[in-house]
Amino acid sequence: MAFIKKMIGICIRFTYSCVYKFIPVDQKLVIFISFHGRGYSDNPRAIYEEMRRDERFKDYRFIWFVKNHKQKNITIPGAEVKEYFSFPYFFYMSRAKYWVINCKMPMYIKKKKNQVYLQTWHGTPLKRLGHDIEAPEDATFYRSGASFEQMTRSYDIDVERYNYMISPNEFCTEVFQTAFGIDRDRLIQTGYPRNDFITNASKEDVKNIKEKYNLPTDKKIILYAPTWRDNSFTRSGYTFELEANFRKWKEVLSDEYIVVFKPHYLIVNTCSDDPELEGFLYSIAAEAEINELYVISDVLITDYSSVFFDYAVLNRPVYFYMYDLESYKDELRGFYLDIYKDLPGQIYEDELNMLTDIKNQVYDYDYLETFNKRFNGEQDGNCSQKVINILFKPTL
Repeated sequence: MAFIKKMIGICIRFTYSCVYKFIPVDQKLVIFISFHGRGYSDNPRAIYEEMRRDERFKDYRFIWFVKNHKQKNITIPGAEVKEYFSFPYFFYMSRAKYWVINCKMPMYIKKKKNQVYLQTWHGTPLKRLGHDIEAPEDATFYRSGASFEQMTRSYDIDVERYNYMISPNEFCTEVFQTAFGIDRDRLIQTGYPRNDFITNASKEDVKNIKEKYNLPTDKKIILYAPTWRDNSFTRSGYTFELEANFRKWKEVLSDEYIVVFKPHYLIVNTCSDDPELEGFLYSIAAEAEINELYVISDVLITDYSSVFFDYAVLNRPVYFYMYDLESYKDELRGFYLDIYKDLPGQIYEDELNMLTDIKNQVYDYDYLETFNKRFNGEQDGNCSQKVINILFKPTL
């Protein structure tokens, strides 16, 4: 079956490469893709929802590509939802005037000169990216085992297609130029559209989200959102070996808190259910919209994930649980920041020390003031509109 699927994919891509240039471009068709079709989320979602509210786009057509959308029962008001990597996918990639995408596109996708590709990306990086990764000569990347040259070439091909790439801050404006090899003129420093929701969320939004996830309202919420590890994967995808003793977390924190565990979208394994943790630990699907979890949480625990850049907008405590720090910083990608000076919170390698500090509310808010001045100055609650005005300026 796997062989048959592979051959079908090859045939589809070959046919597409032969005919895409003959498909006329629809000037008022916009396609959206988030995390390789994993769902309806992130910067593309924020931009789409802003366009839906804007009368200037009332006669535009919108298409979202989502994997297994029928099984997931995904419907998006005002948009068509079509299957990612299907015949319609290739047809409408050739047909749409505008692409709004937050992840690296496959190298076989072809873009015509009269199409406009907005790469929104999906985070301010702590870990080095692309050409900036400090890797030994024999290093390999991804589950495919790509060489450094193959990995960077895949970025180069995608960047060649960009008309615009969003930068959330001055730091990214500098980093993206070296990591992706993109020229400054195509970077638009607007802040991230997805953070408009964080900035503008109301008490009613918080109430509704807690109801959506069936969370108690009489406890504070700790959001635990770790990242994936480049060197931990199976044939199905990246895995995460959970190094959190949630029973210990419950023992120390359950009087005041519950924990919401949200894995990275690339992680394919799930956290095993533990009856002892019922009512304390709530596991949320990896493809869930993390912005919703930010605004309902009182504390963030993370590691090397870029989630803390966005969360800091809320001016709430961030704790860094880096139990594998020594091996991570030496064996994997390396960091852009000095993690001991530049992060908006303290690093913990010992789990109990971290839990004790959370219980006793040990946190220096000066971290956040300094950090937000550097990284979140563009987040004014109006980033989506700023992006739209640039992207569609020639036609509106």
